[in-house]
Amino acid sequence: MEGITHFITHRLKLKVNQAKSAVARPRDRKFLGFSFTSEREPRRRIAPKAIARFKERIREQTRRTRGISLPQMVKEITTFLRGWLGYFGDCQTPSVLQSLETWLRRRLRSVVWKQWKRGRTRFRELRKRGVSQALAAKTAGSPHGPWRLANSPALNIAVPNAYFAELGLPPMVVRS
Repeated sequence: MEGITHFITHRLKLKVNQAKSAVARPRDRKFLGFSFTSEREPRRRIAPKAIARFKERIREQTRRTRGISLPQMVKEITTFLRGWLGYFGDCQTPSVLQSLETWLRRRLRSVVWKQWKRGRTRFRELRKRGVSQALAAKTAGSPHGPWRLANSPALNIAVPNAYFAELGLPPMVVRS
């Protein structure tokens, strides 16, 4: 590493970024947002830092204080998601994409729950979307927060994955 750095800086007159440059095993480093598994046949996976940036960007776009409708929010997320999937979509660990897709849908269900605001509105919306009266009453009166309730059976019935597909949210994992 020292010899190469000396050659690049003195002979080629280029600057070496010490934070990004290292000599290490491929599984210990990341390169352009990807890292590699430590299996016998290494697979390309999305680096943890890239996943954290993805989640942070989605959190920004689904903030409660944005004051936009769910269809508009999904439209903006779709724009970002198409570009992100264009780059990271060909990773060789689809389980990571599947977990991100699950997380994203749960985040959107949480946004829906927050937009309904009051218990009466929540009960009415759940009933309108086919949830039984007992389950709707139990869920609408629940003391738990939006994130926990976004994973509840009532919200999975009321706001299914097909609903997000109708709004234009693309699947992250192509199922064949």
